[in-house]
Amino acid sequence: MALTASKLRENIYKILDKVIDTGIPAEIERRGKKLRIVPVEPVAVRKLDNLTERPDVFLCEPEDIIHVDWSEYWRP
Repeated sequence: MALTASKLRENIYKILDKVIDTGIPAEIERRGKKLRIVPVEPVAVRKLDNLTERPDVFLCEPEDIIHVDWSEYWRP
């Protein structure tokens, strides 16, 4: 969805920072025309940065959990 010029003016620094951080262009609509703010150089997004920490996950070899009794956790 394109932003209006007024919304751009209200949040110019937030919008510019978001474009810089994500690389996703910002679209602005002015007098029936669409404009786009894009980074000149592609943003290097590291996929591993998007991972969330999961403290309840097993940190072991897969073979170690093959014979674990899962019956108390299983609900069909």
